[in-house]
This record gives sequence, structure tokens and C-alpha cells, in this order.
Amino acid sequence: MKQVLQPVKDPIHAKILIPGSKSISNRALLLAALANGVSEVRNIQISDDIRFMVKALSDLGVSIQLDEKAHKVVVGGCSGQFLNKHCAIWCGESGTLARFIMAACAGVSGAYYFDGAAALRKRPMGTLLNILVSQGVTCIPNDTDNLPITIISANGLRGGKVFVDGSKTGQTVSALLMIAPFARSALSIRVEHLVSRSYVDLTCSVMEEFGVHVDCPHDLEFTVTPPQSYDARDYTVEPDLSTASYFFAAAAVTGGEMTVQPIHRSAIRQGDVIFLSILEKMGCEVLEQSSGLKVVGPLRLQGAEVNMQDCPDLFMTLAVIAPFAKTPTTITGIGHARFKESDRLTVMRQGLESLGVHVEEGDSWIKIYPSIPHGGIVKSHNDHRIAMAFSVLALCVPGIIIEDAECVSKSCPEFFQMWKKLQP
Repeated sequence: MKQVLQPVKDPIHAKILIPGSKSISNRALLLAALANGVSEVRNIQISDDIRFMVKALSDLGVSIQLDEKAHKVVVGGCSGQFLNKHCAIWCGESGTLARFIMAACAGVSGAYYFDGAAALRKRPMGTLLNILVSQGVTCIPNDTDNLPITIISANGLRGGKVFVDGSKTGQTVSALLMIAPFARSALSIRVEHLVSRSYVDLTCSVMEEFGVHVDCPHDLEFTVTPPQSYDARDYTVEPDLSTASYFFAAAAVTGGEMTVQPIHRSAIRQGDVIFLSILEKMGCEVLEQSSGLKVVGPLRLQGAEVNMQDCPDLFMTLAVIAPFAKTPTTITGIGHARFKESDRLTVMRQGLESLGVHVEEGDSWIKIYPSIPHGGIVKSHNDHRIAMAFSVLALCVPGIIIEDAECVSKSCPEFFQMWKKLQP
């Protein structure tokens, strides 16, 4: 499916409701499934990734009911022991699902087969798999870094000290932490080169809300000490800051105003909140109001140099507003973004260059120069964040067409319906 987007003639002045965070939804659903009792998780983002998570938990024998109209899920917790001891899990394109559920299955007795779409098969899983093997899990084949794979566990995780290379993703740390309460002894995770630290902090926060405490004796060490267990609860997911970033950026590039509801800066737990500080650095005004957060764009943006190691999903949003700034914008610390749904650094450079933007790319950085973009066809590479990011640029540039735009269903299926409300 192609999306032909039209530019706006005037600065945008809009208010919009943003669905719940996909990152929090995934964590809350898994913890509710592992808990004692029945939980209700509200304000769920209904997307492909969430449907795959619900289906995976159901296949594992968890009593789970998704109400798409009400954006909520009722989960009957299994107290850490999945009812089905043998099943196949389809992960779609969700690396989060693959890592989280593989670790959860490793914590119980059983044999579980994991597979996913072609894009997911290319994403590295070796760091997590090697740790699970060191904890007593059998992997078939035993020398793979990718899906498909079968994992077999007899007595759950041993616990003790493990060392994680966090240079490509922080999801391995989050996956181990969430299953740690069911290990036979305290699990202590020491991390080297941790990227996306904010997502690990988010995991610890959601675990705390479900009744499990994570000790952090050192900045890069996390310990979960038994006996602890997850308690069922009613849980409301806060709005998704990754999705909100595109709407905030719309105000930035048009010199307009965008209010995202219902969200308050002081209460946000997602690391992507740093994007608001980046917009302020570039000349935007951020106002916290009773109705939500308002971003007011300047007459002309300033370029910036920022390290986005902890929020790599948003570097693309920044990259598409950067051509409209007075000075160049340099984004560093994003080498691990090459291991997402696509090689996002190269894909962004190629996409921007195809529209006439001057870009330089390094191993872990990208630099965007002030430019006058023109229209053209943008290849999404089946990456939802690429498709959504270039929609921002299209607000100011006529003739932009996004190929394979249906990929936004991975995280926000209604994105283009929401987006077109901003356009004439």
C-alpha cells in the first residue's frame, strides 16, 4: 500500500489522543500472565505486536481476553507456570516478543518452538540464547544466533551471576529481569555497554508495580532476590511517547502547536520523554497543561548535536525535522539502531538523500544538513518507524509517497487516519 501525503499550507494547531505505550503494554501483559490472580490492563495499543503477544500467551495456556473496542486485556495469571508445556510461538516481526517469551519459557519446564517473519529471523538473538544455555536451557540448534529455534528447560533458571553484552539491545536484560523471580536462587545481571538504558529502567518500574523489587547496587548491575512473586492488579498504560513524537515534530516543522492528550511530562516513565528536551534545544516551547502536553514550534528550528543512545527509536523523528533547521544536526550513539526492523541509519540516509537532503553517515552517527527537500518515493523497508517519520517531512514537502505504508500496523495501525486529520 502506498500513502500519498499532502503538505499543509499553514502552521498546525491541533489536539490529539495517543494510544497506550507499546513498550509498557508488552511488559504489563507478560507480568500479568506470570502473576498470581486476575489483572486488567487498560489503554492497550491494539497493534500487530500486541496481538502477537496476546496470541503467544494464549498458546502457552494463559487465560487471556483481548477487548479491542475497549482497548483492554483481562489476564488470568499462571503464577509463573505456563499450563501448556509444548507449543509453537509465532513472533511475527516482534523482537520484543521473541526475547521476552523465550526467557519466560526458559523459566518453566517444557519445550517451545519459536519462529517469526523473515525480518525477525535476521535479528540477533545470540546474547540471550547463550545466557539461557548457561542457565541450564537446551537450544536446538545449539549454535544459532537467529530464529527459528526450540528451547527446552527442565527445572527453570539456576540464578547466580550472569554477564550481558548490552551493546546491541537492552531487551535481553529486560527479558531476564522479568523471569528472575522464578529462578532457583538470586539472579544478578552485570551489563557491559548498555544501550537503551531507559527501557531497562522502565522494565524495573513496571516490575515494581506488579510487586517485584529489583536492586541496583551499581549503575550497570541488577539483582532480583527470591522469594518474590508478581501480584495481579488493574493497570493503566500511559500514552506512547514514540507515537507522540511524530505529532510533536509536526508542530516543530510547521511552526504550529500540538497538544497530546492525556499526558503529563512529570509523570512519564518512558525514556522517550527526552525528545521533548531535544525539541526545546532546537527552539520549541513545551507547555504542561491540564489537558496534556503542548509543543509550540519556532519560526525557524536550530540544529543540535545530541546523543540518542537511550532513545534510538526517535532518532528518525529528529532526522526528518533536521533539514529545516538553520544549522546541521548531528545524532550520535545510535549504532544499535542498525539491528532493528531495518538498518535504520543507512535506510534514513538513503531516504533523505533520495529527497535531496545532504546527509553524512558513520558507524554510530548521522549528520543532517540544512536542505530544501523535494518530493519522491520513500521506501519504508517494511519498518513502521521509517514510514511514520517521513510523514513528518511530508507536511512541508509536496509529492512524497511512502511505499509499503501498511507496516505501521506493527505499532499504530490507525496512524495515517490520525495523521490525515492534520492535513487539508
